[in-house]
Amino acid sequence: MRTYYVFQSTTTPALRGFTESATGEMLPAEHGPWVLSRQVGPDDEWTLNVSRAVVAAGLIENGYYLWGPINQTAAWHPVIESDRVEGTAVYGSEETQIGTIKRLLIEKVSGRVLYVDVTFGGFLGIGVHHHTIPWDKLSYDKELEGYRTDVTAAQVQGAPSFYGDDQVWPDRKREQEMRDYWHDIPRGPI
Repeated sequence: MRTYYVFQSTTTPALRGFTESATGEMLPAEHGPWVLSRQVGPDDEWTLNVSRAVVAAGLIENGYYLWGPINQTAAWHPVIESDRVEGTAVYGSEETQIGTIKRLLIEKVSGRVLYVDVTFGGFLGIGVHHHTIPWDKLSYDKELEGYRTDVTAAQVQGAPSFYGDDQVWPDRKREQEMRDYWHDIPRGPI
């Protein structure tokens, strides 16, 4: 994972700009001037109300990500299409691929991506295993051109199968088991 720099617009105080540079030179000047408000390192807890993966996708698309009240221009892309996420590799802490994103699991009411169905193993679709991990455990790595996670392959393989090609959406008890599993997983190094 990367270090993110969070800037605040002085003209629109509720507007935040994210970059991977402490100078913020990529942020659009028309919304500035910009003041560095915080730095979020790879080992820091992500406490912002926007997904780290969404911020990473914005950085890939534009070199920065804006979050807050703003009229977006046509060139700015605040979202990433699901087909650009599906099929993307997931890497563990040692840059070893631990799986591939099969699909996003979206909460119907809020529209938020909650989980990703990660597949691993198998050949030509035979023997493929599905395991579900929380979306917020992923962050996009431009150099790897895939998502990086701090969970290990063993932790992913030990996770409850929440969804797969031949499974149906589980009941609330199964969903709670999965939440408990991921909540109790200790953070590993990236």
